[in-house]
Amino acid sequence: MADQTHSNSGSYQVLARRYRSKSFDELVGQQAIIRTLRNAIESQRTAHAYLFCGTRGVGKTSAARIFASELMTHGATLRGEPGLSQEAIDAIFRGEDIDVVEIDGASHNGVNEVRELITNAGLMPARMSYKLYIIDEVHMLSTQAFNALLKIMEEPPDHVKFVLCTTEAQKVPQTIQSRCQRFDFRTIPDAAIADHLTSILVSEGIESTPEVALEVARLADGSMRDALTLLDRVVAAADGVLDATVLSEVLGLPDERLLGELVDGIAARDGGATLRAADELLANGMSHALLLDSLAERLRRLMVVLACGADSELLGITKDAAGRALEVATHFDEPSLVHMIVACDAGSRQVRTSGTPRALLDAILVRLCLVESFASAAGLLSGQTGKKAPARAR
Repeated sequence: MADQTHSNSGSYQVLARRYRSKSFDELVGQQAIIRTLRNAIESQRTAHAYLFCGTRGVGKTSAARIFASELMTHGATLRGEPGLSQEAIDAIFRGEDIDVVEIDGASHNGVNEVRELITNAGLMPARMSYKLYIIDEVHMLSTQAFNALLKIMEEPPDHVKFVLCTTEAQKVPQTIQSRCQRFDFRTIPDAAIADHLTSILVSEGIESTPEVALEVARLADGSMRDALTLLDRVVAAADGVLDATVLSEVLGLPDERLLGELVDGIAARDGGATLRAADELLANGMSHALLLDSLAERLRRLMVVLACGADSELLGITKDAAGRALEVATHFDEPSLVHMIVACDAGSRQVRTSGTPRALLDAILVRLCLVESFASAAGLLSGQTGKKAPARAR
């Protein structure tokens, strides 16, 4: 578990900072990269430059700091020294060490900044084995800055190493990429994020229902930092146990009961019940587009249940919720659900620009209730009147 201490001033430190990974073992969801970097350090086969690519919040900068800390610690051990002091390690993770230099490529993107880097790189490290430069958002460097950086990366001093981090690898020139070992950080699986959030809630002594961590993980879309930021919002607003109601109020999520009634209306082919449930959701402040997006996610669950079973990890919901989804899914078949999800996605984009979004929304919902009728009409038009429509799973 990452450092849980508050800042020296006594002010609250957000979860994304308090639980930022400080060792390879704490870095979630990047096992292959961790194994490769750890083996390179232990075998003394580290490259002079690395390129860490991936979307936001998946551990690129944390991995760069951990790599620096582990590399310097291993170097001290080889020299027969006791290792880095806690003060030195803390300085690395704060981005304040004199031998592990962090540079923000977005705000230091000019050629002059890179020339200063080159000048300082010629100096020997003050107390460690290497002088290591971490350049975050390296794709923001100007063309002239990249050209200057290339010069030192072609023939770097033996004591200099680089870790370049970027969310947009395609903007990093191939001349730079070809001189780096590239690692592509994956988005973190929802299950791994949920497990990590659950452990944090336990560590913080915060009581929560199982669906909280799962739902926050789903909303984070593979980003641990986004997940911790969302969890911080929920924890700050909660007064007691964290549950689905708190999530709905704080994050603006749809009412689960009404969303269930909406799906039930479609399952029963009851246009009236479906429209009434939608009307209540809209009255609660939900936008037309978000309603369709939320509906598409619910229908996806039903599709996954039919395709993979109620115990599939792809669902990302509690066992109780999976059991309820299985009951509802028996009223559909997979082709119909595929059609409905595509219709919701297309409708979500259309209602954003439509002059009559409510009329379009209602039409889409009624169409979902009549999906079998549309399928029959399509069969008539294609001359397949003699073919029997596939029966719905029961």
